[in-house]
Amino acid sequence: MSSSAELSGPTAEPGNTADRPYPQGIPEATVARLPIYLRALYSLAERGVATVASDELARAAGVNSAKLRKDLSYLGSYGIRGVGYDVEYLVYQVSRALGLTQNWPVVIVGAGNLGRALANYGGFLTRGFRIEGVLDSDPALVGGKLGGVTIRHVSELEAVVTGNGIAIGVIAVPAGAAQAVCDRLVAVGVTSILNFAPLVLSVPEGVDVRKVDLSIELQILAFHAQRRFAERYGQAADQAAAEA
Repeated sequence: MSSSAELSGPTAEPGNTADRPYPQGIPEATVARLPIYLRALYSLAERGVATVASDELARAAGVNSAKLRKDLSYLGSYGIRGVGYDVEYLVYQVSRALGLTQNWPVVIVGAGNLGRALANYGGFLTRGFRIEGVLDSDPALVGGKLGGVTIRHVSELEAVVTGNGIAIGVIAVPAGAAQAVCDRLVAVGVTSILNFAPLVLSVPEGVDVRKVDLSIELQILAFHAQRRFAERYGQAADQAAAEA
């Protein structure tokens, strides 16, 4: 079940939560931007910045300031005119809205290159997540330690989920095994799944899936690189023709 897939930005899979408002009436588009704001706020806090203007925070997050102010208004945060937002308090507000003021138990299915990288990432604990289980089908991996957790056989998935109150399942297995793993997670009560396998999972209503696909992100980058290449060399060719 090992996988060598890599990380890219997550997207919602079709048919899951495309237009559904989140708790407290926060639109999904806003929810998708909140982690970006939180990352920018963490960076400001690490630099010792106590307050931040909306324009500055918007630039750090890559959005316009009007959109940022609108998003933060859903959290009840409006800032102070001439002063801005209190960074520490805004970190708390955004974290609370995202449900990060508690530690969510996570299971990773797949202890290959990607699964190992995820399990060893120390940032999860400080961001509201704790890895409670890592599973794989490879007998050579089962019993080993990964991120302080003993790798268990995937046949124990149900026991690991129920025994640790798992809230989020991470699928880091090859495409051929992903749907079966997803079905087992759903059957045992996991309703939040992060999918790194290169396929769209089929899930029932009420199950949220986020998909991470590096190949898609690279293809989008290739499109932009191709366009810039054509523009650069097209301009050069035009200039050479004009000088001839």
